[in-house]
Amino acid sequence: MLKADEVPGLLALLQTNWQAEMEDYATYRALASRESDSRRRNVMRGLAAAERHHAYLWADEISAIDGPTLIYSGDANGRADLLSKGVGGIDAELRQLRIHERSEIERYSKQTLNLTNEACQKILLEVIADENDHYKTLSGLIRARPPLPAMDGSQARTALAALLAARKKRHPEAAGWLNDAIYAAHDGLGSIFGIVSGVAGATLGKGHYVLIAGLAGMVGSALSTGTGAYLTSRSERELYDAGLMRERKAVDYDESEAREVLALSLQVRGLPEDVAGRLAHLLAENKEGFVKALTRIGANLSEENLSNPWVAALTGFTATAVGAFVPIIPFFFLSGVPAIALAAVVSLSAHFAVGATRSLMTVRPWWRSGLELTAFGAVEGIITFSIGVVLGRLVGTH
Repeated sequence: MLKADEVPGLLALLQTNWQAEMEDYATYRALASRESDSRRRNVMRGLAAAERHHAYLWADEISAIDGPTLIYSGDANGRADLLSKGVGGIDAELRQLRIHERSEIERYSKQTLNLTNEACQKILLEVIADENDHYKTLSGLIRARPPLPAMDGSQARTALAALLAARKKRHPEAAGWLNDAIYAAHDGLGSIFGIVSGVAGATLGKGHYVLIAGLAGMVGSALSTGTGAYLTSRSERELYDAGLMRERKAVDYDESEAREVLALSLQVRGLPEDVAGRLAHLLAENKEGFVKALTRIGANLSEENLSNPWVAALTGFTATAVGAFVPIIPFFFLSGVPAIALAAVVSLSAHFAVGATRSLMTVRPWWRSGLELTAFGAVEGIITFSIGVVLGRLVGTH
């Protein structure tokens, strides 16, 4: 039950909400009446109806606490006239509307802390959910683009490169080689940390033994990773070339069958039957593009995803060597228990850094990824050190 001194403040807030929703209703209604595109016009009408519904909800709540008669004091067209004066056309208007919807979500979210009665909380939850939908709807309208002009293959590649570059600028992502480098560094760090821990445990940290084992392991691990990366990359390219040759022969032998294969493959991937058939027919007009499409779908291989074997080899070798060198560093300057302790600290810190960097390729928090890899490294170090201690006692290396 509301106290008498709480009513004026509550009424003022509810009236502000009602005025805001009525202004949004007027804005969307005016924009809908001026819109020539039928799709955008219908969307604006739907948004206007939703905002009017929100206004009705607040009006009912005001009436429930015997509030005054409500009179809309804003412009008859809301903010539509102001939006239309800006430069940038319809996309600029939509972006401004989207910004406004986001600010309304934030404003109402703050009110959930103050409007604690059950009726207002229910309205707030409904309005916030609707405003979130409005934000997504406006985003979809902004992303909608007119049909692309006719282009040949070269023009299409240039346009695609420019579009992808713009997307990467807005939403940066890690380069493919960086992903390979991070995993190679982790392999080198993990494997040599295990060797160093084991030998250090067996010899109680005698520096020359650890250095010999660690450096030999580093070179061997780096060469193995680099060679493996080169052979894997070469193998993928050879598989792609073999797939192209196989599909080219299939097209030469029976093009209609190849079209059917492509159409059915597209259909399995979710395209409607008629769309899949038309797309397969269009792709078949360019033989080389048709062959590449068949290879991509049939063997799940594409030229764009192939890496340079020498780049893969150099990345794998270098990253593995760098990661493997980290656990060895303390033994150049120290020996015994101090060297073992410092190697553990340095190696686990490197595990955390590699794990945090790995989050560039994922959506996980950097600290969680770093702590996960650090935990694995700690377990690995404890196990290998313990094994080294036991073996050292058995063979008398101490």
